[in-house]
Amino acid sequence: MRLKNSRSAGRGLERPCSDRDRDEQSDMLRVVAAAEGIELVEARFRGYPYSRHRHDTYTICQTISGVQGFNYRGAHEHSLRGQIVVLHPDEEHDGHAGNDDGFAYRGAYVAPALIAEAMEALTGRVGPLPFANEAVSNRPRLMHALNYAFLAEAAPLAIDSLLLCFAAGVLELDRSRIGSPRPAGLHPAAVARARELLDAEFARSIHSSELEAVSGLSRFTLARQFRAHVGTSPHRYQIMRRLAFARQRLRQGDRPADAAAEAGFADQAHFSRWFKAAYGLTPMGFLRLERAGRVLGSEGGLTDAPQPVG
Repeated sequence: MRLKNSRSAGRGLERPCSDRDRDEQSDMLRVVAAAEGIELVEARFRGYPYSRHRHDTYTICQTISGVQGFNYRGAHEHSLRGQIVVLHPDEEHDGHAGNDDGFAYRGAYVAPALIAEAMEALTGRVGPLPFANEAVSNRPRLMHALNYAFLAEAAPLAIDSLLLCFAAGVLELDRSRIGSPRPAGLHPAAVARARELLDAEFARSIHSSELEAVSGLSRFTLARQFRAHVGTSPHRYQIMRRLAFARQRLRQGDRPADAAAEAGFADQAHFSRWFKAAYGLTPMGFLRLERAGRVLGSEGGLTDAPQPVG
């Protein structure tokens, strides 16, 4: 599965109502990326943009400014900046600003079938869809998943880890699932085969089907097993291999744009975002530290450049 950048309003997304009553300069709804069964959106509104409606997907979003208010399952809810909203499929709700300043959010609309598939890998059994008893929460797992979704920019392997994280996050909010069993057994040989492919082919786009073929595990089972053995997801593991390669090329004098292309990043901006997310500084900042380290070393001070953690 691959997310694609989109300029459309998106399948399954209701267009805001009362267009004539809204400030056109401030209101916005944009589908950032879309694939079969999942859409990532960003929106900004004032007033009362959404009348009562329902989606056939899970709605998982984060309020990024203002106060987001909505009526849901007989209660009036509001979400403050940073909080997560999770709405169950086919549950009626509306949406409005909680104050005159309006609100903004970003989020994902996820097909229930994908959540069910990921949940089976997490619990080791087929069961009913998880229901979030808290419509508004501060769960770090879902916050991390949304942040990662908008950073990953449609990489195929990122979608598997993203869906697994969404499923785990919603499962945490389902009080009826507390104590649900987890699948037993680890598969180190399968993970090792997947890791070898990622090491050898880090610069190209690797799809889930390829890792399924070499490991013998389903994509969600592999994502869970990979984290258990390696401490991260297959996608992030591949990104870190790309960054390690690009960092070495920078040390050898390559321009950031050339290092980015050779490592397999879409462009220099994509490379820079991941570099800063991993090391806390930009590629140019890294180069400045490298050069400072070499100068100090030549003067009898530092013998090596400072290394970013990670």
